[in-house]
Amino acid sequence: MKKYRIIGNMTGNSMDAIDLVLTDFDGDRMTDVCSYTKPYSDDMRQKVARLRDMVTKEKMPMAAFEKSPEFSAFHDEYISGIANAVQSMCQQNNIDPASIDAIGFHGKTLDHFPPSVAVKENTKPYTLQVGSGQMLANLTGIPVIYDFRSAPIMNNYEGAPLAPPHNAHVAITEGDGIYFNAGNTSNLAVIVNHKAVAGWDAGPFNDFTDNLIRRHTGNQKAYDKDGMYALKGTLMPALLKDLFDNSAITDAGENFYNLPAPKSGDPAFYHFDRISAFLNPGAHLNDVVHTSAYFSAYVAAHSLKYLPDKTVVPHHFILFGGGWHHPVAMQTFKDLLQGKGFVLPEHQADFEQIQNRFQKADIRYSTLGTYMEARLFADLARYHLEGKTWEIPELVRDKKELVLGVMRRPHQGPVNDRINLAAKGWQSKEMVNVFSQKTYI
Repeated sequence: MKKYRIIGNMTGNSMDAIDLVLTDFDGDRMTDVCSYTKPYSDDMRQKVARLRDMVTKEKMPMAAFEKSPEFSAFHDEYISGIANAVQSMCQQNNIDPASIDAIGFHGKTLDHFPPSVAVKENTKPYTLQVGSGQMLANLTGIPVIYDFRSAPIMNNYEGAPLAPPHNAHVAITEGDGIYFNAGNTSNLAVIVNHKAVAGWDAGPFNDFTDNLIRRHTGNQKAYDKDGMYALKGTLMPALLKDLFDNSAITDAGENFYNLPAPKSGDPAFYHFDRISAFLNPGAHLNDVVHTSAYFSAYVAAHSLKYLPDKTVVPHHFILFGGGWHHPVAMQTFKDLLQGKGFVLPEHQADFEQIQNRFQKADIRYSTLGTYMEARLFADLARYHLEGKTWEIPELVRDKKELVLGVMRRPHQGPVNDRINLAAKGWQSKEMVNVFSQKTYI
């Protein structure tokens, strides 16, 4: 079996930093060689927020969006920043770029409209990740594999989360369990016998609390470090209820938290303004931050109700993602599993079922969790190089063979790839067998 050395990159829904990890693969066994993180500037975060508004609120057509000065200026700075980070990581760790087989590149998510949401509106799904793999390959001299979400969307699958198969590979070392990520969005994967049997997005996790802290501090602080604000506050039940009922409403008017799994979330329909409405003279900031952190864990735990009764699940929670380091969120998750936390009256029956099923479960952090999301895209790139179907549970269920991603080699030639294949409007283009044509360019 061929061994690979691949860089994984993640700059997805959040815009806090460029995360890189260089991983050696021997089959499904993985060894991280080195890693690198470079925080983003406030200016870059503001540019991303502006671009997201252009496509989600102003509904700008993709042709006009791609030609806009705002997008062009952001795009080249974005890709150059990642290329510089790759070069810095290699230089600092005496890594010869020629020894690296590929970069697994996520791109920047600006919009995600999966089938589970599109069907409610009787319209077509799409997803929008931006970032030229060709430009990144040219700047680094390393082949780039990217646009992993288009193939699932174009075959009527959710396109997120992509983590379950990678969690299954991590389970070779760490064991079976429910792998639970707390990033900008929380998502889980149920791993049994080192195979992913289920997985979906639960809802916003860091998104609301981080936005709240940035707004309060004028972007001087990016998150509630060590629960500095939340630990001084108390729960606001009225805000908790408002957030559950109104903070993740799709364009079709569906409450995301009540949608059945599998499902994928996106900040495009996360309504941070529900928190803003409670920031008035009668509410203390610490209480609002506390409730926001509580809510993150609340919807994560509540999503466990969607595990079918017939699914035999391991009683081990293996946590990764920075959100779990927030003391209020972590304690809330533990309390809710054990029947100790506050629960809204309408959710009593749901949480009693969850508690009966998981109150004796053990909870631990993943030893490979720090760069799990970045490594995921290195793993996806490896599967692409091997021509293997990424074992998303829905693909396995349908016996669907689908190799994810597109590869571009350095200086391969001009290509218009700043926007991914399955961006809004892709159905009107000539997309027949597009992945079988472009996968192994």
